[in-house]
Amino acid sequence: MLLYPRIFFSHLIKNIFPFAAICLLPLLLSCGFQKSAIVSSDSSMGEISAKVAASINENDIFSAVVQMAVMTKDGYYPARAALIIKRPSYLRLELLPIIGVPDLFLATTPEKMSVYVPSRGEFYSGRPTVSNIKKFLPWPIEPEDMIMIFTGTYPAFKEKDISYQEYRENNLLRVDMKAPSGCSQIIWIGDKNKLLELVRRDEQDRELYNVKYIYDKNDDAFPEKITISMADGITSLSVKYSDVKIEKTTDLSIFDLAIPANVKSILLE
Repeated sequence: MLLYPRIFFSHLIKNIFPFAAICLLPLLLSCGFQKSAIVSSDSSMGEISAKVAASINENDIFSAVVQMAVMTKDGYYPARAALIIKRPSYLRLELLPIIGVPDLFLATTPEKMSVYVPSRGEFYSGRPTVSNIKKFLPWPIEPEDMIMIFTGTYPAFKEKDISYQEYRENNLLRVDMKAPSGCSQIIWIGDKNKLLELVRRDEQDRELYNVKYIYDKNDDAFPEKITISMADGITSLSVKYSDVKIEKTTDLSIFDLAIPANVKSILLE
């Protein structure tokens, strides 16, 4: 059961083809569609990663204030939040009311997830899984994948021996990635190595979600807005950034939520 929209959003609102391909190949090439296949793993991932979001790496902590807009089958929910991230698996989110303390504190690390709800006097803890996060936020995406998307790049596959194919498509660099399991994703990179779009598919080649990265100015290295749209055609999440900061630190204590005194502790499955 999705706890977050019922428990928290109402509170927020109140507070605020082989043959055909061969035949078409000359036409595609004449239109500027050029193909260069790459089949490898770590080396290709490193080369492609270096082309996008070069201003953030795993030694940086990214923080920003975000205007969030969530659409689900139950309705539209706007929110304002403080977001702190360290790649690949550290996240802290605080949902901010107009005044007063945050409505929700959520933090994830590679080992655990913690959620504190001040208005209910409840503290939840468990593993950082999709099913646990979905109890509070309508994000049906792996935490690590969401973190990579939020920091302006694309999620990596956990599998080895990923195959890559690079194309020139309509003045963009298109990169197709496919894992041995059949899972795949496509990214499009524009001028100045800006990541513009991502499409993720499952083992049966069904689209799971797509992501669009929107930049305010041509010289911006980081997207001003990121929109994730699920394949159901209904669920979506947009984040618009302000006050973006990228800092280097080895202190990860910000991602460790302590249980406040006199608060009920609840273990998540």
